[in-house]
Amino acid sequence: MDRRPTVPINCLFQGCYNPDFEKEIAACKDKCYRYNRLHPNDRDGQQALLAQILGKMGKEVCITPPFWCDYGYHIAVGDYFYSNHNLIVTDGAQVTFGDHVFVAPNCCFTTAEHALDPEQRKAGIEIAKPITIGNNVWIGAGTTVLAGVTIGDNTVIGAGSVVKKSIPADVIAVGVPCKVLRLITEADKYRYPMHRP
Repeated sequence: MDRRPTVPINCLFQGCYNPDFEKEIAACKDKCYRYNRLHPNDRDGQQALLAQILGKMGKEVCITPPFWCDYGYHIAVGDYFYSNHNLIVTDGAQVTFGDHVFVAPNCCFTTAEHALDPEQRKAGIEIAKPITIGNNVWIGAGTTVLAGVTIGDNTVIGAGSVVKKSIPADVIAVGVPCKVLRLITEADKYRYPMHRP
């Protein structure tokens, strides 16, 4: 029977100064610490530890260290997932990545928001909202995806974006805040010349 504490979703709760949550986070940080200390080419060791950290892990998952998350078991990763260095996921709520997702270096996915009222915030009150990333999504370097966001299938998020609202499928979106730039079209297949050895 699973005795892990349940983080309430989409409502204020006592997130900070909560011994039950702090214990779960500490256990996850220990696993992440061990993961980040593995030899960078120890794929078997990485896969074994990722299977302990993540709630769901598809086939051919590669997360290049360092990698940090809060609980781990709130993260679901699909098949053929690749993340470059410095992935951070604050997974108080569920974070779901589809199949064939690419995440560039220095990206953060955070489900947490702290209370706006200063007295509530000082008391450790926060809220957690899920994040969902569709299939075939590419997240550019240095992007931050905030709580409650869904990114649709096939979409590209430009480097340095702050995604605070959901982004539809089949688009290129970029900026602070992130906004849709244009649709991805057939012409994008021919944007660059193909190298023929």
